[in-house]
Order: sequence, then C-alpha cells, then structure tokens
Amino acid sequence: MTPIRELPARDRPGRRDTFPRPGLGCVLLFLFLLGAGFTTPLHAAEPAEALELIRTGKYPDAIQLATTGTSENPRNEDWPHILAQALLTVGRYPEARSVLTNAIDSNPRSLRLRWLGREACLAAGDTNQARQFLDEIRSLVSADAVSFRDPRNIVALAQAALELGSDPKIILERVLEPARKANPDLVETYLARGELALEKHDYALAGRAYAEGLKLHPGNPDLHYGQARAHLEGDRAVLVESLESALRINPSHLPSLLLYADHRIDAEDYTGAAETLGEILDVNPHHPEAWALRAVLAHLKHDAAAEAEARSNALRFWPTNPRVDHLIGLKLSRKYRFAEGAAFQRRALAFNPSYLPAKAQLATDLLRLGDEDEGWRLAQEVNRQDGYDVTAYNLVTLRDTLKAYTTLTNEHFIVRLSSAEAAVYGPRVLELLERAHQRLTTRYGVQLQEPTLVEVFAEQKDFGVRTFGMPDNPGFLGVCFGRVITANGPAATRGRDSNWEAVLWHEFAHVVTLQLTANRMPRWLSEGISVYEEIEANPAWGQRFNPRYRSMIVGGELTPVSQLSSAFLTPKSPFHLQFAYFQAYLVVDFLTQRFGIETLRSLLQDLRDGREINTALANRTLPIKELEKEFALFATDRARGVGPGLDWEKPPAPKPGTDPLRSIADWAVSRPTNFYALTQTAQRAIAAKDWAAALPPLEKLIELFPEQAGADSAYPLLAQVHRALDDIDAERRVLSTFAAQDHESPDAYLRLMELAAAREDWPDVLLNVRRYLAVNPLVAPPYRYLAQASEASGKPAEAIAAFQALLQLDTSNPANSHYQLARLLHPTDPQQARRHVLQALEEAPRHRAALQLLLQLHARANASNPTPPTP
Repeated sequence: MTPIRELPARDRPGRRDTFPRPGLGCVLLFLFLLGAGFTTPLHAAEPAEALELIRTGKYPDAIQLATTGTSENPRNEDWPHILAQALLTVGRYPEARSVLTNAIDSNPRSLRLRWLGREACLAAGDTNQARQFLDEIRSLVSADAVSFRDPRNIVALAQAALELGSDPKIILERVLEPARKANPDLVETYLARGELALEKHDYALAGRAYAEGLKLHPGNPDLHYGQARAHLEGDRAVLVESLESALRINPSHLPSLLLYADHRIDAEDYTGAAETLGEILDVNPHHPEAWALRAVLAHLKHDAAAEAEARSNALRFWPTNPRVDHLIGLKLSRKYRFAEGAAFQRRALAFNPSYLPAKAQLATDLLRLGDEDEGWRLAQEVNRQDGYDVTAYNLVTLRDTLKAYTTLTNEHFIVRLSSAEAAVYGPRVLELLERAHQRLTTRYGVQLQEPTLVEVFAEQKDFGVRTFGMPDNPGFLGVCFGRVITANGPAATRGRDSNWEAVLWHEFAHVVTLQLTANRMPRWLSEGISVYEEIEANPAWGQRFNPRYRSMIVGGELTPVSQLSSAFLTPKSPFHLQFAYFQAYLVVDFLTQRFGIETLRSLLQDLRDGREINTALANRTLPIKELEKEFALFATDRARGVGPGLDWEKPPAPKPGTDPLRSIADWAVSRPTNFYALTQTAQRAIAAKDWAAALPPLEKLIELFPEQAGADSAYPLLAQVHRALDDIDAERRVLSTFAAQDHESPDAYLRLMELAAAREDWPDVLLNVRRYLAVNPLVAPPYRYLAQASEASGKPAEAIAAFQALLQLDTSNPANSHYQLARLLHPTDPQQARRHVLQALEEAPRHRAALQLLLQLHARANASNPTPPTP
C-alpha cells in the first residue's frame, strides 16, 4: 500500500449512514407495529445475581444459580434464558437446547426463548428445530401481534424479522427505536441496533448505537465488544482500547477474546493469538470460531494435519456450519491470500448456498483476484438479495461508474482511467508501468502469467469503495492485491501533492513480490521492498530521513523487526504509520547491504515455500535477536549520520511568565549550529521580510544538512530569500538541488521551467515538465512549457501531444491550441491541419494567422490536385 503523507484533517468523502433504499421486507411481522404502539412495558423480576455472574465471567456459578432458579420457577422465562445463555457460553450446546425446549413448554408464548432456542439448536447442529423456532415466532406474531409489546420480546422479534428478510430501516425506526424509548435501560435494544448495522457493514451507525448504550451501561462488556467491532475496519487503537475495557469487566468474555485473537493474527502476532485462543478454549472447548482461527494459524504455518483437525473440531456439533469456513476464508483474505480465501467461501456456500456473508466475501475476493465477471455477478446477487448491505450496494454502484471509464491495454497491463484523464495522461501511465515491469520482473526473476489490472480513480470515494468497500479513504494513495492495483489518481488527490508515478511504481513492486511469494509475506517486508524499489528507481522517490525520523530512531523508538507488521496495524498517529513504512525500508536496505540482493530474493522464495518469516531470516541471515541488534545499530548509525555537524538538541519549554519567543532567542544565541535554533531564526527573519538576516541560517542549515526534502526543507525558504534579493542564479541553483531530491514540489518545478525557458535551456525545461506531470498532469501550465520546449528542441510529435492535452485542460483559449496544432501538423498531415485550423476559426473567426494558414492549406491542396480544364 502507498499511504497518504501526514496531512491536516479534512472532510472525508460522503458515506451512507443508514441503508441505501427501502425494500419490500417480509411484511406481516411488522404491520401491527405501525398502529399498535407500546403499552407500559412489563417488568419481570430480574434474577440480578445470576446476570451479574454472567457479566463478570463467573459462568459455572451462574449455571448453578440459574439451574436452581429454573427448577423452582419454571414459568419465569428469565431463569432458563440465563441458564441457556451460560451453557452456550461454556459449550454445553445440547444441554442449552434441552433447557430452552423445556422452558418453551412452560412459556409457550415467549419469543425471546424461541430466538435463543434457535441459536442453541444451530450450535448443537439441529438446523430443522432452529428453523421451526423461527417459523413459530412468525406464526405467534401473525396470529396475535398485540400480545407481544414488552420491549424484550420485541427485541427478539426484531432479530427474528431481520433473519426473515424484513426491512432493516423499518426494524430500526419502527421497532427498536420505540422499544428503546419504552425502556431506555434495556441493554438488548442497543446491542440489537449495533448488530443490525454491523451485519450490513454500516460501521458508523453501529458505533453510534453502542456509544449510546455505553452512556447508560458503561459496565456492560457486550457493548464495549460491539464498539470494538465497529472499529474493525477503522481505528485499531480504539478497537484494542474497547476490548481492554470489556476484558477488565469480564476477563473471560469470549467474544472479546476472539476479536483480540483475530486482531493479533492481523498484526502477525501468531504466538499471542494462539495464547488468546487457548484462553477461549479453556472456557469453551468446543467454540467453533476459536477452532476456526486455530485452523487459520495452522494454514499459515502450512500444517495441513493441524488445520484439518482444527476445522473438524469447529464443525463437531454443527457439521454444516457455514460460519466456520467463512471465517477461515475471511482471515486468509485479510492476509492477501485471496485465492485460498475464495476456496473457503465456496466451501461455506456448499453448506448453505444462501449464506450471504460468504457470497459477499467471495465477490470481494474474486474482484481482488481480477476475476471480474464472476465477482461483479456475485456482488449484484448479494445486492438483489439484501439491498441493505452497504458494501454490496456501493460495489454495484461503482460498477456503473467503471463502465464509463476508458481502458488502455498492452501485453502486460490493463489500465482503467476516467475518459478525461485517459485522454490527457493515459499513455504516460502505460509507459511508466511498462518500465516498472521490465525492471522489476528482471530484478526478481519473475514471469507474470497474467496482465496486471490497474484502476486509477478520479474520485476518492470510488477508490475507497473498490479497495475497502466503503467510500471513506482510510489514508492510502494506492493498494495492491496481487495482480490488481487500485490507486487514487491526480484528480482524487487534488490539493495535496502526491507523485502518482512513485505510487504506481511502489504498487507494481507489490505485484512482483506478492506473486513471487504467492502472497505469503509479512506486511513489513512487502512495504519495505516497495519503498526500497521506489528509491532505487528514482532517488527523489520514496522516503528519506527527516528530523522527526532521526529523533525517533536515536530516541529508541524502533519497533523490533519480528514485530514490525504490528506498527502498520495500530500506529499512534498518521506520522507513526509513515515511520513504519520508513523503518520497513531501512530493514530492507540493511538486508541488501549486509547480505546482498540475492539473499533477499532467496528469502522471498522461502516464504513462497511456506517458511515462517523469522525462521527464513534466521536461515538466510542471522538468528532474529542478533539480526534485530545489528539492524538497530545500522539504523542508529544512519540516523546519527543525518546532519552530523548540526546540534539536534531540542529547545526547552519556556518558563512560566516569560516571553516564549525571547526565551528561545536567548537559548539560540549560544547554539550557532542548532537545527531548531537556525530554523526559527530564519523563519522569524522571513516573517519580518529581513531577507539578509534570513540568508546565513538557511545557508548553514543546507551546508550541514544537504539531504533535506519535503515541505519543511530549508531549500524552498532559501530560494524565496534569493528571489526576494533578486539573485536569480542563486535561486535557480537552490531550486535545482531541491527538485533533484524532492518528488512532490510542483511549485519548485514550475519556477524552474520559467527560469529555464527565459534562458532557452530546453533540456532543463523538459526535465522539470516531467517532474511536474508526475505530480499533477491535469493542469495547463506545464503543457505550455512542454509544447514550447519540444518544438524548440526539434520534437514536433511531443509538441503536438502537448497542445492536444491543452485542448482538454485549457478552455480559456482553445483557438490558439487548434491553430498551433494545425501549424505543427501542416507539413505531415494537411487534412488534420485543415480540421484544426477550421476549429480555430470557429472559435475566433478573425484569427489572422489561422486565416493565413488556411489559405496556405488551400493552395497546397490545389497544387496537389489541379482542376482539370473544362472541355
């Protein structure tokens, strides 16, 4: 992935806060609610002690107490409900089913017992009885809806109605919301609302539901767990914090432990994940999802026997449970093993062809594998069957957008761009990718069997949907799935400079390494190689040391190599995510310098063969602990080599009651080579327009730290000072040095074009045009310079291409662009020249030069085809 550089907060693209459109629903279940309303809620006596035991994880004690309560009060449905809940938690599924079946005999009109009974029957593998309980709920409500108006039964009714296909919007607005108002303290309403939103992939709506519940029930672990799930696709720091809150309340809260194990797998902490799964199985030795995740761990270790045993244990009570294979496949897909993940989704669908989560995930997997025909078809099926699944709806809508895109192809690539962008810079995209293909496939000895699909989006929301299923963009410029690349194009990132050429090169490096390893590589290594290859291709690309990176490394903030993938999953800030990419690059740079590029290639082959990364590193380099020590020394030495003549001590905080500017100025006097003192001195002088005073500190900064790049570099400031002092040659020298080591500074490139054109240095103009177009090919100024420099350099074809781009981008003077095209085409293509000169005259009928050129074209045509004499 290519992350967006750290930027000020800005509004994200719009997303759906509720469901896309109203549906038909499954009808009769809710008709009574439209007019019946709610009576005063019924408050059965709550066996609070047993509920407290469950809340805090004392399940055996809860079972003992609820068993007694059920025996003594068989008509109080709370007791068997609690007993069955506790039995299900510890994996005593057949007992839970028996308890609920007997309780329903004593409470024949209870909806909530039947809904929990359905869950117990499914856990025990009795799908027929589970279906019967669902049908009984429908029959009871259809026959006598008015009797079921207490909030707890209505929550159960809402859950059953959703399973039966009713309109989620009606469930939310006409059922759960009135139930909440009737009994605001009932935690089940908040849980049901959140679960409904999560099932439809509406994470923002889910988060709001759980947050509302936590205001009233801060000690409920289920609500904290729900809040964690709402952040599964977003801020993992909030996810971990929410899980920790749940586990403080109930250390044996199995859903939270399961999600924590899931998170640790994502972070490649496989040992920690196994330990957490062990905690779950100590409480419930038959937990199907825990066994499914154990199967995932075995799969990742290529232990087929352990994988088969774990999957068998997961299916022990319910042999056709589609959730098991769906979960295994989902986790493999999160590891970018989309082909393997898709195979498990097909197994889930073999158990239950109507299981929409598996069908939806299979659609996503296939689209990421480039199998578009079946992928789009399945997405449309999911959308037809469940019009409220936000991800499926977004994908189907995106498909209509993509149909209007232009497709460019060659032997190795299929590239899709918006028609407007394809006309302007589409050939540049293909040319860049072809260079990347030639260089990187040769470097890594890979022969790609299929063309790489590259989709460059003109809008961030479309990139977000294609990449993550949601229009929100979680901070990435590009993503690679193996043979499919998605990227934000220049139009999508307008207003925040990014180099699309570097992004596509980075992502294609992923294509090579992911296919070389069959997607079996840790994230840190994949990202590190891609950044490394950026810099190898162009020293101005990728990341380089800056003062903050230097400070973090010297300050001991390196993540151990064996844990480096976790730095991508839960960074403290966007800047820490950037630092994770930089550290990953440093590790790859260290490996290639210390052991050679051949060792890196061999390491990738080991990963393809199924070896675990730390084992492969130990075999090819050093034991992991020794490797980490050597790398830490390497990185620290590199960091200390940044601006070695500078004093990097940070200024102290001003004392209370003192002038902060004066305090820093006094501190800086005795530190003539301090980075921060020199920077602040220069900035104060520039703010005061004291250009002469700004010059020495800026020159000293560059003398002692010449490798600076980025927005905080001293180079643009020094160029500004030289320009203000009218020292144009010095300004040009400073900007030229800066442009050679910074790949995202279009203002500097444009100024260099202007200066080079003034002295007719056409090679320098063309160099900076190329730099500019790599950042933003969708504005007119660089094309004007490109046309001028190309014609002056005897390159009419390039000049023609520049004017053709100007026709797409510059609507202020199309007559001139048509005229210039006609003039350039006149010697070789008079027919096209005539077409453009006529278009110029259509825009500006008195365009004198165009009229003269038209006369020349007529004369040439007449000379070539003289009119025969009249007989």
